[in-house]
Amino acid sequence: MITRARAATLLTHLIIAGALTASAVHATEPAKGKKYVVPKTEFGHPDLRGVWNFSSDTPFERPARFKDREFMTKEEYDEQQAQVQKRSQESDNSTGGSGGVGGYNQFWVESGDQGANLRTSLVIDPPNGRLPPLQPGVKSENGGLGPDTGGQRPVRFRVGGVRKDGPEDRGLSERCLMGFNSGPPFVPSMYNNNVQIFQSKTNVVIMTEMIHDARIVPIDGRPHLDPALRQWSGDSRGRWEGDTLVVETTNFTDKTNVFRGAGDGTDMTLIEKFTRVGPDRVNYEFTITAPKTFTRPFTALVPMVRAEGELFEYACHEGNYGMVNILQGARQEEREAAAKQKANE
Repeated sequence: MITRARAATLLTHLIIAGALTASAVHATEPAKGKKYVVPKTEFGHPDLRGVWNFSSDTPFERPARFKDREFMTKEEYDEQQAQVQKRSQESDNSTGGSGGVGGYNQFWVESGDQGANLRTSLVIDPPNGRLPPLQPGVKSENGGLGPDTGGQRPVRFRVGGVRKDGPEDRGLSERCLMGFNSGPPFVPSMYNNNVQIFQSKTNVVIMTEMIHDARIVPIDGRPHLDPALRQWSGDSRGRWEGDTLVVETTNFTDKTNVFRGAGDGTDMTLIEKFTRVGPDRVNYEFTITAPKTFTRPFTALVPMVRAEGELFEYACHEGNYGMVNILQGARQEEREAAAKQKANE
């Protein structure tokens, strides 16, 4: 259900998306034969500052019809976009469900056309464009949207829940602890696919729109935190490799999953790479290594384009108001069930 605060936030996002449509979607790439010269900050570092949008119509994993093809043809791309547009128009006035108050229709869904990205998947390694197999015994239920704990706490996945006995039974996004697309790593999703990057001489700040989370990344060579200190978003340290900002994140808590509802983050290492490849484009690449969860590391490449505008606060009220209603509703159902049972005795 869309709260008033969520609706206001989404409308703000659509305003930013409007600016994106006008300019950043058709991001300027360097002319062929000319090497793009990355601008520098006053500190001499490659300039990544600004608001960037990472929405994408490219599937995360490669559809079976493309087999071993890393790229599709322009004709296939145009056909795919036409199908997306047709589905969007057909479902524009539909909530996609029956009964109840319904959910989001296409008005709220951000479908970002970053130009003709002809890749058949965002996953670029393994070469088949698919996530590697899970280790034996590791579960990822309901297409990655369900728990891997057999319905028990901790609830590591982002959406939904296992029960309604208490707030700990609900997903991390419902509790306003972690956004469903904010990561790290951040992955294209329905909406709020925006990130703002700030830079100083010794730190880079990566602020995602979803949950309005600011991740401070030291780039001054300091070591990681003690492995005993675990955090929701891990512990990030950055360094420059040429024009690329490389961010290594470790120390994830066991209360979060590795990816798509599988495993826990205790042995996860995340490497993110931010490379400015044009005036209005940054390539965001991330590699996840988690030997206890996946049989091998995997890498995804997500193009980001400049969004003209600024990020506004994402006021996540589900944890403040929606959670109370969820639990109160469950208690009322229990009282009604108990009364009905007593009446039948």
